[in-house]
Amino acid sequence: MKKHILITLLLLTTSIIPQLSQAQTYVADKTIALPGDGGYDYLAIDKVNRRLYVSHGTSVHVIDLATEQPVGMVNNMKGVHGIAIVNKLNRGFISDGKANAVVVFDLKTLKVIATIPLTDANGPDAIMYDPYSNRVFSFNGESNNSSVIDPATLKQVGTVALGGAPEFAVTDGKGKIYNNLEDKSSLNVIDSKSQKVIKNYPLAPCGGPTGLALDATSQRLFTVCRENKGVSVVDINTGKVITTLPIGAGVDAVAYDPQTKLIFCSCGDGTTTIIKQKSADDYSVVQVLKTTDRARTMALDLQTHKIYLSVAQFEPGTRKAIPNTFKVLVFKQP
Repeated sequence: MKKHILITLLLLTTSIIPQLSQAQTYVADKTIALPGDGGYDYLAIDKVNRRLYVSHGTSVHVIDLATEQPVGMVNNMKGVHGIAIVNKLNRGFISDGKANAVVVFDLKTLKVIATIPLTDANGPDAIMYDPYSNRVFSFNGESNNSSVIDPATLKQVGTVALGGAPEFAVTDGKGKIYNNLEDKSSLNVIDSKSQKVIKNYPLAPCGGPTGLALDATSQRLFTVCRENKGVSVVDINTGKVITTLPIGAGVDAVAYDPQTKLIFCSCGDGTTTIIKQKSADDYSVVQVLKTTDRARTMALDLQTHKIYLSVAQFEPGTRKAIPNTFKVLVFKQP
């Protein structure tokens, strides 16, 4: 009898293990349809006003995160890339890549306040606010530099030479900004007060780094890499690459949730790789979430833990978006 019980338990265990391994960490929630045509890039979340900003062609869509419905737009730009939020001044900053300018708008009314032409800048792309220096930094992919803006005076107050083509950047809030150089496969450390690069770390085996996320508690950066289809974990104190995990092709964005200890890597091949942080140096892939082809840009809501990815349908074999197919995909924990 004991032998039969043991065999039964073993059979039950072996049947349960595959089910557990297939458990879904995230599932599809809804789709938010948005009007208009054109390309798309970064998404950004205003945690104070509970709004999601979505770049799209010459406009930025604004979505109320409580209702997950569109509530307005910022229009009439030439080629939008990123959005930075400065809540204490009630201002948002948009990098207008084709205009070589940063457009400033009121967070409450969505009215444009000013357009700041950038000096010695070409192709402003990523943009972020650093609270330590109280400055907005645009990262100019075609001129290998960063333009520094005073968000109060709305004037450019500096330029940082980067030594390569910048992709995304994050701040530690303590005076350092970390920025990927895509063409150099390296990581810059920028002193936000002096507006100078103080260190540069090679990221091998990471090739062609794009998105970047920070775990400030564990002092780890997560950099996603297109050339080797991986995400590398970097010690911010030494620049050492701790480990590299496999992800999908055509990655763009990465986000880290400090509460759930999950890392999200959104890829153009229609997948988002979700990775569990077990400790500062121990990670494992827990889900390859099916999204949609070319859904490579993403934002994470740290309040609800939902992820938002923007995407459009394209004419087969082309980079031409089909009119009126732009949308935001929403995924949540089951």
